[in-house]
Amino acid sequence: MGRVISLYFLVLILQPVFTSGQDTAFHLIKQKTISGSFKDFYTDNFGNIFLISANNQIKKLDQHFDSVGIFNDVRRYGDVYMVDVNNPLKMVIYYRDFTTILVLDRFLNIRNTIDLRSAGILQARAVAQSYDNNYWVFDELNSKIKKIDDNGNVLLESADFRVLFSYAYNPQQIIDADGTLYLYDVKKGWLIFDYYGAYKKHIDVPGWNDVKASGNTLSGFVNNYFYTINPETFSERKANLGISNATKIQQVSDKLYVLTKNELSQYRIQ
Repeated sequence: MGRVISLYFLVLILQPVFTSGQDTAFHLIKQKTISGSFKDFYTDNFGNIFLISANNQIKKLDQHFDSVGIFNDVRRYGDVYMVDVNNPLKMVIYYRDFTTILVLDRFLNIRNTIDLRSAGILQARAVAQSYDNNYWVFDELNSKIKKIDDNGNVLLESADFRVLFSYAYNPQQIIDADGTLYLYDVKKGWLIFDYYGAYKKHIDVPGWNDVKASGNTLSGFVNNYFYTINPETFSERKANLGISNATKIQQVSDKLYVLTKNELSQYRIQ
């Protein structure tokens, strides 16, 4: 077991002032569509798309929507809970029912299996790849952020969130981006930390879906609107998408990917 480093956060009470510009509207041009009933999808920064079927098969499409790989090991661990494709050389699949992480290479071959129970983590739903090729996990029972390695060793852990904060915080998502660690709880908004565990700020924007952190922008979707906020200035913008019946939306550069009941569509944003 690796040496555990306990990190204690300086908790500041912030009262950010949010400023909002005028509402805008996206002009969207539909470019490609793939028909089918998919329960989820993910996109990476290279334009690859990872489609998850109802039976948990994962199909990788390139930027032209051509199939370039399939992961068919669908019976062993149950439902796919989340996928992290931020590293182009490896893909992380998390199976919450079994508290297990599968690590795949870019060809969707299994390279590693991590049972989080070996790290003493019995319940978790927020999992992400870390900048240094390890993994971030939020331990729900202990209310701590933990970093683990490929062998399930705990490399560091935070202080107990129940001690740090006066409110219950249980993130659904962890994002490691641009030297910063972002946690999002749909009921409480964003918590932002540095890589050493120092707490930086809370941004109270609950209710967002399909959240993302990139550059100096946090983004998410609420109903038919796309929201962005600058975590430094707290300036907030929103844009009307003009799309109905979407079950998931992701933006990558000038592309917008929209999942509905019967298809996945790619739009170009103008």
